[in-house]
Amino acid sequence: MPPASIARVLLDSPLPQLDRLFDYWVPDRWREQAQPGVRVLVPLRSAGRQAKGFIIELADEVGYEGVLSELDEVVSAAPVLDAAVYRLVRRAADRSAGVASDLVRLAVPTRQVRVEKSWLARRAESTDEARARDAARPTAPSITGYAADALVPLLTFDAEPLGGGGASRRIALTGIPSLVEVDQGTWVPAAMRTLAELAAATLAAGRSAIVSVPDYRDLDHLALCLERLVPSGDVARIDATQPGADRYRAFLRGLEPRPVIIIGNRSALLAPAPALGLIAMWDDGDGLHVEPHAPGIHGRDLALLRQEDSGCSLVFAAHARSTEVQRLIELGWLTPVEPTGRWRRRITPTAQQTAAAESAPARIPSTAWKTVSDALASGPVLVQVARPGYAPRIACAECGETARCTACRGPLGIARAGASVSCRWCGSVAAQWSCSTCESTRSRTVGRGSARTADELGRAFPGARVVVSDGATPLQSAPGGRTLVVATRGAEPTVAGGYRAVLLLDGEGMLARESLRVVEDCVRWWCNAAALAAADAPVLLVGVGGAVATALATGHPERVAEAELADRRALRFPPAVRVAAVAGTPDAVARATEAVDELEGVDVLGPIELDEGRVRAIVRLDYARGAEVAARLKAELVRGATAKAPRPAGAAPRRRVPALRVRFDDAEPFDDPGGRPTV
Repeated sequence: MPPASIARVLLDSPLPQLDRLFDYWVPDRWREQAQPGVRVLVPLRSAGRQAKGFIIELADEVGYEGVLSELDEVVSAAPVLDAAVYRLVRRAADRSAGVASDLVRLAVPTRQVRVEKSWLARRAESTDEARARDAARPTAPSITGYAADALVPLLTFDAEPLGGGGASRRIALTGIPSLVEVDQGTWVPAAMRTLAELAAATLAAGRSAIVSVPDYRDLDHLALCLERLVPSGDVARIDATQPGADRYRAFLRGLEPRPVIIIGNRSALLAPAPALGLIAMWDDGDGLHVEPHAPGIHGRDLALLRQEDSGCSLVFAAHARSTEVQRLIELGWLTPVEPTGRWRRRITPTAQQTAAAESAPARIPSTAWKTVSDALASGPVLVQVARPGYAPRIACAECGETARCTACRGPLGIARAGASVSCRWCGSVAAQWSCSTCESTRSRTVGRGSARTADELGRAFPGARVVVSDGATPLQSAPGGRTLVVATRGAEPTVAGGYRAVLLLDGEGMLARESLRVVEDCVRWWCNAAALAAADAPVLLVGVGGAVATALATGHPERVAEAELADRRALRFPPAVRVAAVAGTPDAVARATEAVDELEGVDVLGPIELDEGRVRAIVRLDYARGAEVAARLKAELVRGATAKAPRPAGAAPRRRVPALRVRFDDAEPFDDPGGRPTV
């Protein structure tokens, strides 16, 4: 048998029993094109079907004793599945009891034939042209606002091989809480400038950089900063909102041998990058970093796995640490780095006013009211609220029970003034609502959303412009002058020079949400909003006291993460331990939990009933047991997927529902099932 005539292929299939490499014979007609990373079509032994896949490696020996099937087709000569990316998805899938092809689907965009052909033609350019471009690369910028000696190990690639330096190459960076002007009239968060400078310095050293941010707003700011530092051809933006051709073109840029800066959301961490020197992630506590599709892995875990594989530098940057980053700091895995000079942003707690009137001043304490009034004389003021819409919640006027939709059981609310009561989940209008508890048809509004807050503030300050920014009408920037900007958490726009005051409302209600992460989430939202204020502008937080208020008032939000992590260690809650949510039929869940319950350092909570015929259990495990627990749960997934489901005689075939689902590090079981996060 001639050498390298066996192709080991990863099939593009979500079935766990097919999550391995299959050997195929490479016929002579495909011998030249069949290289690791290319797309292929292969035959399946059932019903003459074909399957898509990727060649992972070539071999000259095979352990299979039967006759091998031949590759049907090499779809393209482009090696789109990079070897380093495959190692990452394989490790990530094994860590989460998932299927590697689910992650490959996220890593490799849909093929665009015209873009790919053009790229393949350009790959044949001369070496002299490539060297000329490298010689024209700009010099490394300085990192503004941080001590140089704290970042030298992070950006020194020639003094030692990648992988050296230990924790000095892995840092938890506290962002500078202010706005900076990157161009005349263009202001962005200072943290985006810092990340851009780190990426540009990495590129100047001849290494690639990957920067992952939560949403398009941060991505736009980051792109603006990079425009001033590096040529556009050295930046590849990978964003789900892009047209398919643009995204595929940016993806292919990462396959070229020249260093590149890759920016994007969570999927950017799966992009190919030659000579990777830096991975940076902004605000890892943001829920947008969690992939909603199977296996539901967090971008932070992808960053950690890829850094371990490549030995590159790693930066987790934020205004307020997550408990996961705090744990890594306490383990000595990450080194904390803070800005120099007067950088701490203090958030002043203000007692909630107890007046019963329904006017706007009753919601805002007198001290905060005066602060807003005075600040408006010199510029815009930001008012952060918890919920969008007019009335976030409708309740029964008789018994106080939350009014819920008859179609999906979602909460009812009013989106804007004069609108009908409708479901906040499915949008159904509640035309003839009655309380399911007392059968009353009388309802009342509970709370104030962004629209109602804007109406009330507009009446209270008749000379001011009132602007609303929320999930329905998000703004990237807001006008200056005498302007009140009412924004929901995470939707706060920037203004030139920063806000002259920031008022954080609904603090008590935000902390009352039933969630394991509620405290750290709130601190993160408040710190991110405070960072949009001008230097020395007051930031007031209404309705919050205790240790959280003390930490924010002294400018030390990291103390909240320290306290939260200590509490979770005592209770064996994540991230002190890992968890796996196991859901499915009672028999399947029982078998899965029995397979791991005997292991030391593993215990099971539940099961509890989810809906008819389905239950869920939570498996808690020490980090050292992660690989073994994941392997055993994966075996149960394969068992459930390959078992024949009973079917009554004469019944028509139906689409099969998986008997078991497993999701590691899932926060959903610890959240209130009656509420959903809203922007």
